[in-house]
Amino acid sequence: MQVLIADDENVSRRMLANMLEKWDYEVVSACDGAEAWRLLEQDNAPQLAILDWMMPGLTGPAVCAEVRRRSKEPYTYILLLTARTEKQDLVEGMEAGADDYLTKPFDAQELKVRLRAGRRILELQAQLLTAREALREQATRDPLTCLWNRYSILDILGRELNRAVREETALGVVMVDLDHFKKVNDTHGHLAGDAVLREAARRMHSSLRNYDAVGRYGGEEFLIVLPGSGESSAIQLAERLRETMCAENISFPEGSLRVSISLGVTGWSRGTHPTPEMLIGAADEALYRAKSLGRNRVEWNGLAPSRPEALAG
Repeated sequence: MQVLIADDENVSRRMLANMLEKWDYEVVSACDGAEAWRLLEQDNAPQLAILDWMMPGLTGPAVCAEVRRRSKEPYTYILLLTARTEKQDLVEGMEAGADDYLTKPFDAQELKVRLRAGRRILELQAQLLTAREALREQATRDPLTCLWNRYSILDILGRELNRAVREETALGVVMVDLDHFKKVNDTHGHLAGDAVLREAARRMHSSLRNYDAVGRYGGEEFLIVLPGSGESSAIQLAERLRETMCAENISFPEGSLRVSISLGVTGWSRGTHPTPEMLIGAADEALYRAKSLGRNRVEWNGLAPSRPEALAG
């Protein structure tokens, strides 16, 4: 584990660095408080820090205060070293944000066990962050396809529509439906249906740009949000999705089958004033038309520009 040591005395800093390296720490050194703060505010900064109290630029407690004010994750565990022994000094250091406090001259074994306690705290925090991320994934992702769930993709649509209106950029919206999916479940069973949904989701996701978003809207329906895509580019992308989906059979334990999709496309452009619900409704109408015309096709349903008198009313 990396540990930052900050001390303006060269001899003390080198002695401490040698000690820590013998304990298998990777040492990062700073010769004053300002350099220590610069190192700690970087990405991938050491999570353990040993700071001398009195340093040029910024004192140890001042560095503590800056670290805590930033409130950046992961947590930085800070131990202050000082020759001060008054109780008020201890209070001042801890209130500044230090996690522990050691007076000089310090005992090497005492420092070792205090650092070990700091590592345990950091390991616990890492476990909590991992658990929190897992919960976040569960709350925002569809468990079967691992795409955004309905709530999340609708939230993304709302945010992207607001941004498109604010920045006056295009926005494409696509509704996708797997053709004859009920027949898949009825003929091959729900395990085969799940395999088809997972593979269809994978193919759609892999065909999109890294800033596009796709979510499972419900059942075998998917909603795709395409920032910056006008009518032409949205239709082209939808056609590419359609071709990718039916290019190869989808396999499942009992066999394989070719799956096609129908797609309804709409979008926002200047002169229209839709809500997210209006965009979904327009894409859904286009999807219904695609299915009515034989499936395995893309249909566009553009929104009519708003009339000035309607806006005035």
